[in-house]
Amino acid sequence: MLWDHILGSREMRFPIVDSWVALGAIALGTTRIRIGTAVTPVPRRRPWKLAREVTTLDRLSRGRVILGVGLGNPIDAEYGTFGEPTDARILAEMLDEGLEIVDVLLSGEPVHHAGAHYRIDGAVFLPRPVQRPRIPIWVACSWPHRRPLARAARWDGVIMMQMRDDELVPIGTDEVAEVAAQIQRLRTIRNSYDIAVVLPGLPHDPAGLEEAGATWVLVTGWLDDLPRVIAAGPPI
Repeated sequence: MLWDHILGSREMRFPIVDSWVALGAIALGTTRIRIGTAVTPVPRRRPWKLAREVTTLDRLSRGRVILGVGLGNPIDAEYGTFGEPTDARILAEMLDEGLEIVDVLLSGEPVHHAGAHYRIDGAVFLPRPVQRPRIPIWVACSWPHRRPLARAARWDGVIMMQMRDDELVPIGTDEVAEVAAQIQRLRTIRNSYDIAVVLPGLPHDPAGLEEAGATWVLVTGWLDDLPRVIAAGPPI
C-alpha cells in the first residue's frame, strides 16, 4: 500500500514517486500480494481518470488491487500549494461525489451524472475490472472523527489511524473494538468488511487486534525501515 502524495509537506522535503506508476511495476513483478494506495486523495483527482487508473492496475495485477481513499493530508501543502480548494467541507463533498462516480464507472454501464462538482454525459468505461462486484474501496478515518467513519461504513473497508500532534501513534484493541462496533451499527449491507489498522511500527498484540476486529495491519515507515518489517514476516 503506497502513499499517494504530490508534495507531502512544504517544510520537509523528501523524494516522492508517482504511486500509480510504481504500483504498475509492482503488479508485474508479483503474483499474490495485494496492492493499492493508502491513501489516494480523491478530491485532488478527476474521478474518471482515477477509475481508468485503478481498472488498469486491477487487470495488470489480475484482481489484486485495493483502492484506499481519503481527503488527503496535509491539505495546505497538497492542495493549497497548487491553488486548489482547501476548505475541508468542499473537499469532503468532492470525495463523496467522486467515489460515487468511480463506482458507477467501474460497472461498465452508461453513466449520466450531474452533481455539485462533476458532470458526466453518457460515458461508458471498458474494460471492467477483474474484481466483482467491484474493486474494494477502503476509506481513511483518523480516529475518533465520526464523519469519516460513517463514510467508510458505506464502502468496503476502513483505514483506521490515530494522530497526535501530527504524529501517527499506536492504536489499541479498545479503539479497534469500538470502531468495529460502530461499523456494524452503521452498515446496512451485511457482506464482508475490512478494518485496516495503520501503525507506526510492528504491533505488540496482533492477536488482540484481530480479536477486536482488525483484518489488516498496515505498518508505515520510510524505505530504510521496511526491510526490518518484511524480514519479521506477518505478525500472526
